[in-house]
Amino acid sequence: MVLKGIKLRIYPNSYQREFIDYNFGANRFVWNNMLDMIIKRYENNPKVKSLCSYDLDKILTTFKKEHGWLKKAESTGLQSTNKDLCNAYKGFFSKKRKFPRFKSKKFPKQSYQCKSVNKNVEVLDGTHIKLPKLGIMRYKGRKNVSNTIKFVTLRKSSANKYYAILTVEEEIQKLPKTDNCVGLDMGVSDLVICSNGNKSKTIRFDKKLAKKKLYWEKRLARRRTRALKDIQLKKKHGLIDPKPLEQYSNYMKAKIMVAKYSEKIANQRKDYLHKISHELVTDNDVIVIEDLKIKNLLSNHKLSRAIANQSWRALRLMLEYKCEWYGKKLLAVDPFKTSQICSNCRYDDGKHTLDVREWTCPKCHSEHDSDINASKNILNHGLEQALVN
Repeated sequence: MVLKGIKLRIYPNSYQREFIDYNFGANRFVWNNMLDMIIKRYENNPKVKSLCSYDLDKILTTFKKEHGWLKKAESTGLQSTNKDLCNAYKGFFSKKRKFPRFKSKKFPKQSYQCKSVNKNVEVLDGTHIKLPKLGIMRYKGRKNVSNTIKFVTLRKSSANKYYAILTVEEEIQKLPKTDNCVGLDMGVSDLVICSNGNKSKTIRFDKKLAKKKLYWEKRLARRRTRALKDIQLKKKHGLIDPKPLEQYSNYMKAKIMVAKYSEKIANQRKDYLHKISHELVTDNDVIVIEDLKIKNLLSNHKLSRAIANQSWRALRLMLEYKCEWYGKKLLAVDPFKTSQICSNCRYDDGKHTLDVREWTCPKCHSEHDSDINASKNILNHGLEQALVN
């Protein structure tokens, strides 16, 4: 049994949207106040024992008495906020995460999480879902959802779309063994180059929608400038209290349109990566990849945009959890000299420039495609490493 996330697009009515936004505010209010209390408590006495989620839940009970409006919010959501805060705070001291930050209502993405208790979260049929304190609403997405729902996260994207992410417990069947091993070389012109000669082409989704996105980005910049000038003019002459930038409808329309195109690009890229990773896990039992330091590669300003578009880290994460689900093995090796060593005789031909796509080994006279040769070396390193371990 594994925990799996299922993302559903929901369509709340006006009352439900208002209540979801109300819960965003309540959870943000609890997070900020609890974090402020934890910081001041540590400043007053650094040696004091840190609070756990159980302690914060007890404080939350008295906190609700002081702020009566919190009683209207979904209670398990506030408890989940306390738990997330404790995990973030402990993660900082274990040097795994950054220090938790205060949340702002101006941040375009908002979310809160609820526990599934007494069937308060239930998928009724293929088109409707019941959510805590929100009732029934229409959704679009996966038709068959497991009955064992653990949590639900309500999220609002920067494009003003609402989603329900269900954390369900499912039993995943292992994929049949294929007795195949493959080494993967990550590239720019080709996204993934396999040691068996297969290549997955790079698709620049950002360039496909570049014109439409740029159209709205220009209008967003222009409308923002006009709105700020209007605000400054009203402040200067003291005519009336200027309305905030978020209340300028033309500016907000352009902002949402830019967010929609950005979201569409991200969704297309993610869908492409899922297809590649699923095919690799289905066809192979052992997958060997490069342990790339992407932050260092991004320092090359001529290729940084193309490298960022590849989403190598996202592909690696997909391969990690899919291999764990389906009983396959994933190995990561150091990419040092993988592109300059002959995969046939192990002769080191020296460093090659990026424009060298094919070369011949001076020792064994084997002709190599530089990318396929690198992927074969990655596979050999991975198998050697597995034998040593």
